[in-house]
Amino acid sequence: MSKAWKELDLEGGGLQAINARLAQEMRTRPAAYAAWILFPLGLHRFYLREPRGGAGFLLLTATTLGLALLAPAAWWLAPLGITLLWAGVDLWWIDRRVTDYNKELRKQVFLRRGHKPPQDYRGRYTSDEDARRELQEYQRIKETEKAGHPGPAGADDRDRDVGGRRRMPSFNEQEAMLRQMRGDRKPDTRED
Repeated sequence: MSKAWKELDLEGGGLQAINARLAQEMRTRPAAYAAWILFPLGLHRFYLREPRGGAGFLLLTATTLGLALLAPAAWWLAPLGITLLWAGVDLWWIDRRVTDYNKELRKQVFLRRGHKPPQDYRGRYTSDEDARRELQEYQRIKETEKAGHPGPAGADDRDRDVGGRRRMPSFNEQEAMLRQMRGDRKPDTRED
């Protein structure tokens, strides 16, 4: 059997290429916290694509070392204190930055080239009122179901998408319809 599938070049497009690119470019919390250990070098900031912050840590570290070697008094303690305080704040900041960075990366990768999301785009819902309405609709649908199985096809608006077009039933809905059709079919009792 040929292993030609291993030689496929998925960079031309498709979901696999996008997912491979995302896997390479996404940032992880463990790696960011590991880089934070060397915070005087600002590695965690560079890892999270914050070059200004990384340069700030390098500048403060160089200032601290320069004052420690050249200044007669303990002036070096001031930039050291600022560096330590900033590093402490970054322990809290890293978690939020990883989330924001990965979210922005997904938006950039999944949107078509040259198209930007609408201003104030936050994901699926545009307002809390939309979210409440969707939740109420979902609860209404779930309350009409019997023992977790959907009702017959076309019973209500569940088989319509947001634009009002008919949607394809899910695999589970198709299975339920087939079971129902088998149960509704009566055996042929004619005698010839």
